[in-house]
Amino acid sequence: MSIILSEIEVKVRKLINAQHQLIEENRRLASENRALREENEAFARTSQELQDKINKTTIVNALGNSEEEIKEGRRLIKELVKEIDQCVSILNSKE
Repeated sequence: MSIILSEIEVKVRKLINAQHQLIEENRRLASENRALREENEAFARTSQELQDKINKTTIVNALGNSEEEIKEGRRLIKELVKEIDQCVSILNSKE
């Protein structure tokens, strides 16, 4: 009987140890997940900023050069106006 109890005790200790390891790993992974989310958000902001710079450069270039650049600038301006209209529409619908 005492041998069976000893075996059960050993198994329970192993399970408790495994649980502690899993809890620690879960904490580590949650922390890593948060860091990666923050990094992803930073990349998204940088990407948006770079896209905005490209848009501004395209508009500036479109104001003076070839017919192709003028068309591209007009297209970009139309897209930006459409995006602004969508934002205004969303804001108005929330009121």
